Amino acid sequence: MQVKTMLNQVQKFKSFIYGTVRFLDIAGQPTLEVDIHERQNSWALCSVCEQPAASYDRQQERRFEFIPVWGIKVFLLYAPRRVNCQCCGVKVEHMPWALGKRQITRNYAWHLAEWSKRMSWQEVAEAFRTTWHHVFYSVEMAVTWGREHQDLSGIKSIGIDEIQWQKGHKYLTVVYQIDQGRKRLLWVGQHRKTKTLLYFFRWLGKERTAELQNVCSDMWKPYLKVIKKKAINAINILDRYHVMALMSKAIDKVRAEESKQMKADGLEPLLTNSRFILLKRPENLTDKQEIKLAELVQYNLRSIRAYLLKEDFQQFWTYVSPFYAGKFLDAWCTRTMRSKIEPMKKMAKTLRKHRPLLMNWFKARGELSSGVVEGFNNKAKLTMRKSYGFRTFRGIEIALYHAMGDLPEPESTHRFF
Repeated sequence: MQVKTMLNQVQKFKSFIYGTVRFLDIAGQPTLEVDIHERQNSWALCSVCEQPAASYDRQQERRFEFIPVWGIKVFLLYAPRRVNCQCCGVKVEHMPWALGKRQITRNYAWHLAEWSKRMSWQEVAEAFRTTWHHVFYSVEMAVTWGREHQDLSGIKSIGIDEIQWQKGHKYLTVVYQIDQGRKRLLWVGQHRKTKTLLYFFRWLGKERTAELQNVCSDMWKPYLKVIKKKAINAINILDRYHVMALMSKAIDKVRAEESKQMKADGLEPLLTNSRFILLKRPENLTDKQEIKLAELVQYNLRSIRAYLLKEDFQQFWTYVSPFYAGKFLDAWCTRTMRSKIEPMKKMAKTLRKHRPLLMNWFKARGELSSGVVEGFNNKAKLTMRKSYGFRTFRGIEIALYHAMGDLPEPESTHRFF
């Protein structure tokens, strides 16, 4: 099969034909150059309005990098015409394979964007012997197209959280759709301020915001403030993951303070290597950790009392009746306030303050969980690690949308795999 025949089978352009094909060796790299010509008596289209227009003149020949074949680089060569459009003036003609002023073709850009979901951008650039910038522009094109054509109907439940993307307390606000039938990244914003989340609801629109039924979030005040103001028809849920994560921080603080005090008093360092023993659930402990925990329980340590309070609180999530769950919560907070363990007392005050939001867990009947949000956050962190970090917000924004946005792609006559 000739190269032109193959190209016509997989990538045919209306009003254009393939011409001479040359096999060259450029800087030790085998290369295929394919000339493109317009069909006789065909009208050129304006690149702005895509309407037929009279030819004005012709520019110099341009090279467009196409998808490699068997590791051989392929370039399409064409001298574009300029047209005198009645609406837009003198413009370069529309070329169906071109991607603006980029040196790569549209199909090659979609090909690179598809592979960028599987590998890091640098690995894709090395595998296809192209530049990192070509890969970035390809992913940016795919994200831009996908965001313009994505379906935003039927969003009932969302999860809101923040992730750190750079050192120095630089955070991103991320919003996910967490409905049973569809889970995806909806929106990324810079910082974790009140106005950041306001931008999201402005993007979502009043009608879609009014349709929200559930919002999962942590106890970050700016988020709670905006959710209360904007998502007035939705139930704001503080679920198990965020509450228990905050409680684990309190226990870790108690352990660190007590261990330091025991060392200063010259006592036996009982809490050495006990951090993860106190933070893990009992069913996740190893045999060695279970023995260590059994030894620690024999001592009247503040860390152990805090640990027992944490494990006791796990019963809260097992209740079916909101009434009895509320009674248990009140009793647990009273008992914790009498424990004289300051980090745990602070935790009890926090739970009392957010009691209505905690009880919303039972209004949603436990169907929603921010554990889904944390799963997405882990995937976001993996995306950042694969690229060894991003220097600009635009870079991380494009990468996250591409990896987790579940964005649509245009229909293609051929998949180049």
